[in-house]
Amino acid sequence: MLETPSEEDSIFFSRSDVDEPLSSYSEYGFELEGVFWPSVEHYFQGMKFENEDYRQRVRSAGHPKQAAKLGGTRFKRARRDWSKLQLVVMTRAVYTKCRTHPEVASRLLATGDKKLVENSQYDYFWGCGRDRRGHNNYGKVLMDVRNRLREEAASLTD
Repeated sequence: MLETPSEEDSIFFSRSDVDEPLSSYSEYGFELEGVFWPSVEHYFQGMKFENEDYRQRVRSAGHPKQAAKLGGTRFKRARRDWSKLQLVVMTRAVYTKCRTHPEVASRLLATGDKKLVENSQYDYFWGCGRDRRGHNNYGKVLMDVRNRLREEAASLTD
């Protein structure tokens, strides 16, 4: 049974809130795979595809919501290993975003030891779902990146 997060020890946010720096939709761009990505969402959606032309189309989308729509199309097949790679791809993007933008890393570190919860009513994989018993994988990615940033900071002071 998955643990239901409580209000007092958790921070709830939306992955699609462009104004939330920790969101995958916030437009804090970074370079990965040798090119510039406007947001974590652009990178995540683009990496679903091995076809470079389509990946470029996703990367060039004018808004993260548009990138997500292109990434969710049924007309283009996602790479076969996507289910195994998606958490790694998301973690890599969030980490790179934090290393590129110190203000985003500071925002993440300022969450302390609170549980980070992607508050989606419909997404039980990335979010907590309507009943708050979803897998919350985006929140877990953020907490993993937060731990890595802490470890890196601690190693600099040793």
